[in-house]
Amino acid sequence: MKRKLEASELIFKIISYTLLTIFALACLYPFVYAISAAISGRSAVEYGQIVLFPKNVQFDAFRRMFNDNMFWNAYSNTLFITFYGTVWALFYSILGAYALSKKRLLFRKFFNFFLVFTMWFAAGIVPQYLNYLDTKQVFNAIGIMDDKWLVVIAMGMAAMNIILLRNAFEGVPSEIEEAAIVDGASEFQVLTKVYLPMCKSTIATVALFFGISRWNGYFWARQMISNSNEHPLQVFIRLRLEEFTDAEAMAGWNQPYASDSVIYALIVCSIVPILIIYPFIQKYFAKGTNVGGVKE
Repeated sequence: MKRKLEASELIFKIISYTLLTIFALACLYPFVYAISAAISGRSAVEYGQIVLFPKNVQFDAFRRMFNDNMFWNAYSNTLFITFYGTVWALFYSILGAYALSKKRLLFRKFFNFFLVFTMWFAAGIVPQYLNYLDTKQVFNAIGIMDDKWLVVIAMGMAAMNIILLRNAFEGVPSEIEEAAIVDGASEFQVLTKVYLPMCKSTIATVALFFGISRWNGYFWARQMISNSNEHPLQVFIRLRLEEFTDAEAMAGWNQPYASDSVIYALIVCSIVPILIIYPFIQKYFAKGTNVGGVKE
């Protein structure tokens, strides 16, 4: 038999659900507006007539975008950076977190403090930029001319994610590790057969963090990738935005759709992969953050 809610509890639930609904709608509205603006007619977009639903529906903006070879090139670059960047960052983060979770590690407290210290005091953009330039020269000297690898390898550090993984590894009972060692498991087998399966929620959450960061990466990709054929999607969108907002360049625009519709179409297509992947990882998200964010 369900307990009857008191008046205060009922009021609290009503207020909570109302605020959550408003917040969810506020988060959803920009995406819905982007879709509506992408498929609406030119006059409706240029005169600000789009509020929620599209007007004078057309798909010419999407058609123009899909026929742009540079768009597909930028999309493939983003997929490259996201996949390899996530795999590389997750690889060394797991190894680093596993080592830092061991009390037998020499100078463990110093390494943990040094890791947290980088979150408190950053070197700044200029020293970081100079460091990346030197790294780029090293890559070029050994024959790596593709600047996408610079974004993948040199920009993969995330102290917070290492800390999340370290805390999750520290939560694994030591008795399980001891039992595996008694059975003859090596250090690598302990990591892959014990720690990784037991911390898959945190690993999936950290992988999501890395993936979104690589997918949305703009600033350093814009600064370090000089070849336009290697630009990721976010840089491509920004360049198109600069082009379509140039009054002189757009003086002769006579298309049945607005130039802004192309930008909105690009934005919609750039977020679709994240929307597809996120539901599959969502079930790990809350658990993984709690396990990795709380140290017992």
